[in-house]
Amino acid sequence: MAIIDNIIGATGQLASSSDPKATLAQPLAWLKKTGSYAAVNRLIGLSIPFAPRNRFRVEEVRPGYVRARIQLKGNKNHFGSLYAGAYFLVAEIPGGVLTLFDLGPAYTPILKEMTLQFLLPANSDVTVEFSLSPEDVAGILAEADETGRAKFSLEGQLRDTEGNHVATSIAQYRVRKKGFKPPA
Repeated sequence: MAIIDNIIGATGQLASSSDPKATLAQPLAWLKKTGSYAAVNRLIGLSIPFAPRNRFRVEEVRPGYVRARIQLKGNKNHFGSLYAGAYFLVAEIPGGVLTLFDLGPAYTPILKEMTLQFLLPANSDVTVEFSLSPEDVAGILAEADETGRAKFSLEGQLRDTEGNHVATSIAQYRVRKKGFKPPA
């Protein structure tokens, strides 16, 4: 586990230190950004093989922020719009990514509950964004360090490629601090 934790930590540092606006006009910054996002998505694929098979990918990650996408291609339902399970996938995994990279690999994210409210059929790819403020991160860390676990929630607006709000997700997470032993 120590090797995996080190890889997660290094990948998170690399991704969070890259410039999300880097273009080919800044080739080294662009390579760092695209390489770090590829590494994030590779880690997700190794941990959850279902995610890349369903064309899920993290598009941006930085301290306190993650944006992810799921493609319509390969994820259509019986009437041609995005399948409900694909909405769930794109709304659930980014919470774990955000937690792992903001809190570090010493904290394990666990989804306790999630609700999805479907508003419109999505006939294109769908993206979602989540964020945690530095104060939220500090509070989660303090509680987990003191008690071995902490609760938090993330709400996301899922949007199609035209920017239409197609669904809302509300996820209840718990993080556990690895190796926590209560004070005697």
